[in-house]
Amino acid sequence: MAIHKSAKKRIRRNARVTKYNKSRMSEMRTGMRKVEEAIASGNVKAAQEALKNAQPSIHRTAAKGLMHKKNASRKLSRLSARIKAMGKK
Repeated sequence: MAIHKSAKKRIRRNARVTKYNKSRMSEMRTGMRKVEEAIASGNVKAAQEALKNAQPSIHRTAAKGLMHKKNASRKLSRLSARIKAMGKK
């Protein structure tokens, strides 16, 4: 258990930040899941719209340091490549 005032404050702050980070990651994962579901359904328009909605959330997650920037870029690239391939069928 923390004794110093600054350590107690750090514990409170970490709890707040962790809650915020979990919320941000959950939002990002939900957006990605919606894109995956749209791809699975075979609806190109819905998949494009879902990706358009998920993209800012993924970029924001990377900007906040919750995910590496290249990881976010790779995820978006792969999703958009899959959607592009759907359109060619």
